[in-house]
Amino acid sequence: MRNQRFASILLVLIAVVALASTAFADTVIAPERTQGLIAPATQATHDLVTLQGPGKFVAAEVTKQGGTNDLTFVILDIDGKNVVNASIAALNNWALTQQNPYGIVLLKSSSGIETVTIGYPSTLSFTKSLKLSVTVKEPNVVQIIGNVIHGK
Repeated sequence: MRNQRFASILLVLIAVVALASTAFADTVIAPERTQGLIAPATQATHDLVTLQGPGKFVAAEVTKQGGTNDLTFVILDIDGKNVVNASIAALNNWALTQQNPYGIVLLKSSSGIETVTIGYPSTLSFTKSLKLSVTVKEPNVVQIIGNVIHGK
């Protein structure tokens, strides 16, 4: 009887620990923001933010001021694999201009500033590296700012 009670208590404790670890899988410890700036943004590929792992990606945003045709590509690579690679023109053509399950949104201000936000319902873990970059293929881009919210 005593062994059965002990076994029951042990099983309950294991179940509680398993549920607790699942509930905290998306928890980010020590969140912080890392920013990159390019001014002026010449026609080339520019790394805005490069992080070493391990870590968790929460969200990112890239803001572009200026330019003539929106052929600036926002690129997010995690552990050497591409997660996002789309031009501002493509995001506009795809109508990704409001919150959606795909996780990428283009916002445009009346003053000509364009912001691409990236964020998913769950955090994305990286073990080696995370890189947020842009490829500028248009003239007259005054500046590009990128921010990544991340943690452990």
